[in-house]
Amino acid sequence: MTGASSAGSGLAGSGPAGAGAESWIVGIDIGGTFTDAIATGRDGRVRVAKVPSTPDDPGLAFERALLALAEAGISPGAIRMIFHGTTVATNALLTGRTARVALATTAGFRDVLGYRNGSRPAVYDLTQPRPRQLVRRRDRIEVAERLSGLGEVVIPLTEQEADRVAAQIAARSPEAVAVCLLFSYLDDAHERMLGAAIARRLPGVPVTLSSAVAREFREYPRTSTAVINAALRPVVGSYLLRLRSRVRAIGAPPRLQIMQSNGGCLPADRAAEQAHRLVLSGPAAGVAGTAALGAGYGLRQLISLDMGGTSLDICLIGDGVPPVTSRQDIDGSPILAPSVDIVTVGAGGGSIAAVDRGGRLRVGPESAGARPGPAAYGHGGDRATLTDAHVVAGTLPAGMPLAGSLALDRDAAAAVLAPVAADLGLSVPDAADGIIRLAVAQMTAALRQVSVQRGLDPREYTLVAFGGAGPLHAGLLLREMGFASVLVPRFPGLFAASGLTSTDVRIDESRTVLAPLTPGLVPDLTSWYAATGRRLSAQLRRDGIPAGQIRLVASADCRFVGQGYELSVPVTPRGLAGVAALARRFVEQHRRTYGHADAGQQVEVVNVRLSAFGALADGVGADGVGPAAGGDDDQARAARRRPPARSRIGRVSVRLPGAAAARTVPVFDREHLGGGVVLTGPAIVHQLDTTTLVLAGQRARFDDRGSMWLEEGR
Repeated sequence: MTGASSAGSGLAGSGPAGAGAESWIVGIDIGGTFTDAIATGRDGRVRVAKVPSTPDDPGLAFERALLALAEAGISPGAIRMIFHGTTVATNALLTGRTARVALATTAGFRDVLGYRNGSRPAVYDLTQPRPRQLVRRRDRIEVAERLSGLGEVVIPLTEQEADRVAAQIAARSPEAVAVCLLFSYLDDAHERMLGAAIARRLPGVPVTLSSAVAREFREYPRTSTAVINAALRPVVGSYLLRLRSRVRAIGAPPRLQIMQSNGGCLPADRAAEQAHRLVLSGPAAGVAGTAALGAGYGLRQLISLDMGGTSLDICLIGDGVPPVTSRQDIDGSPILAPSVDIVTVGAGGGSIAAVDRGGRLRVGPESAGARPGPAAYGHGGDRATLTDAHVVAGTLPAGMPLAGSLALDRDAAAAVLAPVAADLGLSVPDAADGIIRLAVAQMTAALRQVSVQRGLDPREYTLVAFGGAGPLHAGLLLREMGFASVLVPRFPGLFAASGLTSTDVRIDESRTVLAPLTPGLVPDLTSWYAATGRRLSAQLRRDGIPAGQIRLVASADCRFVGQGYELSVPVTPRGLAGVAALARRFVEQHRRTYGHADAGQQVEVVNVRLSAFGALADGVGADGVGPAAGGDDDQARAARRRPPARSRIGRVSVRLPGAAAARTVPVFDREHLGGGVVLTGPAIVHQLDTTTLVLAGQRARFDDRGSMWLEEGR
């Protein structure tokens, strides 16, 4: 919620300006409002930059972020690797700006995309519009072939039929092709044969086989996944091609790793082929960074709160491991690909506040975005936003230096809040207070969704607040939810970018089994894990990962015979003993999850899964900070407990949320708040990439790693 630097202008970094390091790792995260970049040297020195996002050409903001780092002292030639989180795939799906796809499917299954799963989003609404279908009906071509549910060939696919289908598809001049044949997850020979025929007819047009991207049962999700991958491949491919050209033109080596939805990264040269795995690329980076930062402090019960200009992303991390689901839904369409389990709500700094026809105040989900943004930014915004409410309340002080040349305009913020206040029959300050409190209520509801509603006590968790707007609301959420504490990283506004550099290369593979777990099945499953492990490890070695930095994680989706839903069960150790123990572990997990289990009931294995991880980073943790430096002795720390005089940069009139009147509050510069310093609220901690509000009765303490801890006074 603070400003953005202009191209070629970086935020302050640690270490002397212009001091070069031997090599740098760079993370660049493109958000809806700002694009963040952070560079970390081998010695732990950090340079950061923040530039406005360019929605019409996201790669332009990427280039400007690299140029801003160059002006901050990073030689492009000294960049060893770039990690990138992008919303290109997400935005393309949500806006419908995807490639035009032709779909080849088994005769009689042309309308799977229309039937979907047979349910309606609003069960009792008879007038709801049908969801947008991913492929026009006239572009779905039926194929005369058929496999049985056991994988047996019922109707063989002939070469003549494959050529006929390929000719019909070519006549439609598609930009991409998806092939999804019935039961191909059991035997993909027909799909491979048809895909080869289409590729001969349409050289240069990407062809996606469902058996290559989602070898799992359930026809609609599998078809949807194949079509989404096909629709995104030209979009993501052209974006990455332009991106690599821009990187080369700047002079940086084009070693580019792309963040996936599963919290791992993927080399750019393979990312386009697996475009469906990038849909939640941006939000996953912050979760990965939270887990890495928490591990550095020995914290395993965490909740990440990533609040930027457009949305709020929340993830509960139990036992230090980010939760991953095997399926995600984007705009009503399922994707069979592992994804970090994130709850997203439309509550960002740019969320628009308005009064509906019923006279009720609403905040979000519509956002002012990067342009024009909030009115206080001075870019022509003419609708009230959450940021404008904070500027009017004084919790975002106008006149403080922000990244680049941006200055907050309080008069402009008050002007756009005036119509909202009039509709509510309130004064402008009261309307601003109401907007802030309503936004906090929406955030609290989202936090309860991932904690209390799942039977978990938020008081046992540490909230990690980041994003441009996260720290501004962290103290309010600490008071509402009663967290153990709130951890605010050193560069909260760029934390997602720094989280990118803490990720591993990750490859996921799965296969549908649908068989009772009998003694005879155990060797077959063990063989699949072993063969798949060898194949995925070989791919990681080709990606440049040493064998000693590769680890494999196995699991299986299991259920009692007759159930329609599954539970994911870890397979440890990954071998005969681990597979043989699946039934017992599933029963235990079913009892923990649902409160009951029948140990005598037959267990069925639905899917087997294997994930391969390859470590890339050289000891660089989240937030661009390496291992903790040695602490000061007790005498030195005691002498530094009070904020130094130079850290106090002003006093401002602030109306704290819920207060009846304004009061004068000190403002501190975080740059001068070192390890051991403790300040008590009410106070505002200012830095170029965010603002932190410390409420009355709360305290903020700073450690030697540069992190800020918010706690209720005791």
